[in-house]
Parts: sequence; structure tokens; C-alpha cells
Amino acid sequence: MAVTNIIRRAASQVVPYAVRVMARTQSYQYRSSALLSTVVNRNGGCRNLFRSSTVHCYSTKRPSSDEALIKVIQSEIACAEEPDDEVEEVPEGFPFKIEDHPGQQTITLTREYQGESVDVEVHMPDLVTGDEADDNDADNDSERANQSQIPLVVKVYKKNGPSLEFGLTAFADEVVIETLGIKDPNASEDQIAYEGPDFADLDENLQKAFHKYLEIRGIKPSTTNFLHEYMINKDGREYITWLKNVKKFIEA
Repeated sequence: MAVTNIIRRAASQVVPYAVRVMARTQSYQYRSSALLSTVVNRNGGCRNLFRSSTVHCYSTKRPSSDEALIKVIQSEIACAEEPDDEVEEVPEGFPFKIEDHPGQQTITLTREYQGESVDVEVHMPDLVTGDEADDNDADNDSERANQSQIPLVVKVYKKNGPSLEFGLTAFADEVVIETLGIKDPNASEDQIAYEGPDFADLDENLQKAFHKYLEIRGIKPSTTNFLHEYMINKDGREYITWLKNVKKFIEA
């Protein structure tokens, strides 16, 4: 009898404990299942969100019009780079040092002459074609209007003093003085200097004397004819460089 009572009391204690353990196990399983479902739903939600998001893609493909332009420019470069049989050579006894900086429209000539500094700024030539010459025949009787020309600015300096500045136009075998002025480096910018009369209005003997003045300093037809050819070739070189820079920009 006593043994029976002991077994009953033990059973009454074990059963509730087993029930509590089973309940805890079920609760854990439920929470685990709920957590897994939440994770799955979250992941699924993330995937759906990623799939529904808009992705902006910018095409790096060059437009066909640019490709066509690049081909035309390359063809022009190849044509411009064709070898030229005429290469300018500095003539013997050329009195000036040539300063030619790529990318600039002008070149500078420098020399010293009996204590003076002579600087010449040479500009790109103004070329006259055969068709233009025919048109000028009808509109202008001047022979110079039918010739290619090259503009020059000649400055003759003395130490710590003023300078003479000539504006010239060089034609084939002829140098024409267009303007003549004297520049004072110490003059105030507010002052308006007298620039002298038009060169063409000077006495003819005075004009000839100034031509001789420039000639002995190196400004003569043999010099300007060489500069004419030099600047034509420079114009070609600058054109090729310009084409390459444009092509590089479009390709970038």
C-alpha cells in the first residue's frame, strides 16, 4: 500500500513536468518556425525589392554620327600628311634666328645689328588662288591685289630707348611699308601719341630711304620670299595638329 502511494505521488510530479517540457518544446518549435518564416519572408521581400528597383545604365557606345566624323577626320589627316616634295630650307646667310612655337599663328625672327635689336613678327600668308585672281582683275586694276601676301611687323629697338615699328606687307619680290611709328616704352598709357603721317604720303625719297634702312637689317625680298614658303608649310603643320586634337576630343 505504501509502495502504491509512493508511485502515485511520483507520477503526479513527473506528468506535470513532462507536460511543461512538451509545452516548452512546442513553443520553441513554434517560435523557430515563425522566425524561419520571417527570415524567408524578409529575404523574399528583399529579393522582390531588388528585382523591382530601377537600374540606370548609361550606354558608352559612341553614336554612329561620331564614328562617321572620326573616319572623315582621319581621312583628312592622312591626306594632309602626304609627303611634300618642297621642304623649306633656311637660305644661306639668313640673318635671323627663327622662333616657331607650335599652336601659334605667328613666328618671331630675332637678330642683333650694330647695337640694335631687330624683332620680326611674321603672320600666316593670305593666299590668292587663280579664281580669286580672275575676280580681282575685274574689280581691281592693281597687280598686288592678284598676289599672295604675308603680313609682318618689324620692331627696331635701341637700349633703354624708343623703338621704330613698321607694318609691312610682303609680296613676291617686293616689300611694301604700310605704316611707320615710333614707340616710347616710358610713355604713359593715358597719353595719345602722334603716329605720324600715312607712309604713302611721305616724300618718295624718304620712302626709299626707309626701305633701304630695313633692307640692310635683313628685311628684303629674298628674306620674305623664304618666309612666305615657311609660313605656308607651318599652316599645313598647324592644320594637321588641329585635326588630331579635334579627333582626340571626339574619341574621348
